[in-house]
Parts: sequence; structure tokens; C-alpha cells
Amino acid sequence: MTTPTIRTEPEIRIKLAPGDRVGIVAGSGRLPINVAERLVASGHAPFVAMIEGEADPASPLAACEHDFLELENFAGLVPMLKRRGVTHVILAGGVDRRPKWQKVRPSLMLLRILPRAIAALTRGDDGLLSALVKGLEGFGLKVVGAHEVVPDLLAPSGLMTRAAPQKADWADLDAGLEAALAIGRLDIGQGAVSVGGRVIALEGIEGTDCLLARVADMRDHGRLAGRKRGVLVKCAKPGQERRADLPAIGPTTVEGAHSAGLAGIGVEAGSAFVLDYGEMVKRADELGLFVIGLTAGERK
Repeated sequence: MTTPTIRTEPEIRIKLAPGDRVGIVAGSGRLPINVAERLVASGHAPFVAMIEGEADPASPLAACEHDFLELENFAGLVPMLKRRGVTHVILAGGVDRRPKWQKVRPSLMLLRILPRAIAALTRGDDGLLSALVKGLEGFGLKVVGAHEVVPDLLAPSGLMTRAAPQKADWADLDAGLEAALAIGRLDIGQGAVSVGGRVIALEGIEGTDCLLARVADMRDHGRLAGRKRGVLVKCAKPGQERRADLPAIGPTTVEGAHSAGLAGIGVEAGSAFVLDYGEMVKRADELGLFVIGLTAGERK
């Protein structure tokens, strides 16, 4: 029997000098919460800029010094961070919508960043994130990846659960990984579902939860009649800006995969986050799913 991976606690990779402070630009999901909790546990006091409509104001993030940022007032982010003495910035969590341009407030700061933002919109999500990173650094802020602060959240290589892939599951893992890389190159999404060695669904702008709900709906309507098991595979987009938008899985992903009738999840080791690791493994073991960290070119 394959032994599940045991998590370790790597040291924080960024070195904060006296007077340095980390600011978290928090969107939706568990990642900004995990980042904030890790920083606090390490003796740091982060400032959190909660994006309104995305970050949960009732979450543990509220225990940190924080303020709220309207998406339409994105030009106000830099002054907000500067006022709190922020030197290092982490972009963490999802943002499901674009600003409503008719509600954007005009300002001198906006005039400085607007041309770059408009040009970036034509290059998709990764182009927009890259422009945001460069824009923040242009104002003297150092943008760092969440994985540099919480490296212990990165997916390890190998099996994380009691259940392991069966021989046929490896064909699904291979097919899913190839498809996920292909749509990643097109900046479409980061995940794919494969059943019976055939890719049956790809992640789009709606995200992983909706992808899995779509697969569950296929099961309910007989589109996958006679086809059992199957896997979800998630990986980073080739060449993407690694300081933002690395793929992530967690307990919710496990629940969604189980509801979709899948046998397990493959995630790119070292390039994807596993959020709430202990709870994720516990739930996967309860449901009999496998979760495995895949390395490039791995085959069974």
C-alpha cells in the first residue's frame, strides 16, 4: 500500500526586515485566510485590503487590521497600502467580476494606471494580473507570491490520502493533465475532468466548483451512463504569473468531486495550493477519494 505524504512546515521564504509589513489584497475563498493565519502565527501583523463583494467580512480576516476596497476604486489600493506602511503585497483569492467602468472614480492615480489596465484586459486574466503586479511594483511595493509566505500550502508530490489511483485512473490523470495544460496555454482555465480515458469537461471562467457541478449534472442526466470513476486534474497555466492565481483545491473541491461521481483529484505538485490540508485529507478519506500531487511527465 502506498504511504500518504506527511506534511512538513517549511520556513517562510521571504525575509522581512524590521519595519517591513505584508499587505494581503483579499478576494474570495480560503487562500487569503490561510495566508493571514500563517503570517499571524509567524509573528507578523498583516494588513488586509478586502475586496468588497469577494472577501467575506465575517471571516477570520476581520481579526487583522483591515479596510474595504471597492473594485471600481482599484486606483485607491496603492494609497490604502501606503497609509498602513505596507512594503510587501500578496494577491490572494478569487475575483469573479470585472469593474463596472461607469462607476469608476476619476483620479490622478487612475490616469497613471488606466492605459496599462485597458491594454491588459485584451490579454486575458493572466495579462491583467501581470499588469497589476507591475503596476504595484511601479509604486515601490514588492509583490510576492502567497507560496513564498505559505510554502507549506503547496501540493506535495505523491499520494496525500489512504485511497490510491487504480491502474485505469492513471489514463484519466494523463488525459486530464494534458487537457488542463492545453487550456492553460490559452488562458482559459486550470482544470479538466476525464472519465474513461476521455476528457469530458473543461474549466472556464466559472471556476472549479461550477465545473464539477456540470459533471454531476451530466451524471444525473445520463450523459455518462455506464462510465464510472474519473478524475479532476488541476495545474498552473504554462508561463503564468506565479505571484497570483495559482490553482487551489480544498475540502470544497473534494465534496464537489464526490458529488460528480469522480474517484479522485490530481493536482500539480509545487505549483498548486492545497487549502485546509488536514480537513481536505480527512474528508477525502471519509469519502474514499484519492488526492495525489503530480509531477511533470509522471506516468504509472
